Amino acid sequence: MATAGDDEKGPWNKETKAKFESKDRSQWLDPCQAAAERSIRCLHRNGGDRALCTDYFQAYRDCKKEWLEKRRLERRKEGKFF
Repeated sequence: MATAGDDEKGPWNKETKAKFESKDRSQWLDPCQAAAERSIRCLHRNGGDRALCTDYFQAYRDCKKEWLEKRRLERRKEGKFF
């Protein structure tokens, strides 16, 4: 699986990274927000049937996992552990 940082169409690209790093902590941009919105739209479109939206949920989980791991690695490089 390619990382989202390698894919300019992915949620974590140069543009979203720049937006994320330029925000105050209270205003962090979630690069996975689009995936979250798609999963919620799927639920609305299918009357709340989660079984029909599993691909959307998995895409959101994968995105979030990758994003949090990148944040964790960046904080370790900066010497911050919390």
